[in-house]
Amino acid sequence: MSPEQLLEANQAEKLEVKGYFETTGFDRWNRIYSDSDDVNRVQRNIRIGHQKTVDNVLAWLQEQGNLEQRSFCDAGCGVGSLTLPLAQLGAGSIAASDLSAAMVQEAERRSVDAGIAPGRISFLASDLESLSGRYDTVICLDVFIHYPQQPAEAMVRHLASMAERHLIVSFAPYTPLLALLKGIGQLFPGPSKTTRAYTLREAGIVKAAEEAGFKPMRRSLNKAPFYFSRLIAFERQGT
Repeated sequence: MSPEQLLEANQAEKLEVKGYFETTGFDRWNRIYSDSDDVNRVQRNIRIGHQKTVDNVLAWLQEQGNLEQRSFCDAGCGVGSLTLPLAQLGAGSIAASDLSAAMVQEAERRSVDAGIAPGRISFLASDLESLSGRYDTVICLDVFIHYPQQPAEAMVRHLASMAERHLIVSFAPYTPLLALLKGIGQLFPGPSKTTRAYTLREAGIVKAAEEAGFKPMRRSLNKAPFYFSRLIAFERQGT
């Protein structure tokens, strides 16, 4: 596939993902990332797994300390699963963005319900490619599931260019078993299978971060039935 064809394919897939999370996907994932009992067993386990990832990140950030003096970018914030507790922990400033305007609106609504003062969080509907600015820490959780390997590596380099000190990302790691299960699942497309799900090779993600001047400092692997996520915290070399 030529670079032009690859760009066109990536644009088409991004529009597909955006459309999904503005409609059916928003309703489904808004329930998953809530306290609603209106979820099935698979969705409940995804909720549990994602919360483990969020809890890991919050614990790591608290160990680093000085949250009130730091700026954060939550790229792909969804409904605010990380953004809101981070604000409640006293983060200096947070820029929260998501491809889906519906997700951003829900995150903002939840921030009001949580009593977070206006101005503590800036919300923006945007794709990752269009994000800019400089932040102490850039975080991107469970978003790379929508990116094939090469675009995901390019996105790591882009997000790293925005981070002054810390970069934290999570992704579904490639394993032969997951590849097999994914292949089997693609043979039986159902009505809920509206977007592709990509597993990524960890070595490629780490190499992309290292090329941008970051080194991996901490790793965790969070698992629940139907949820499998590698979490890596990078730090800019020389800081």
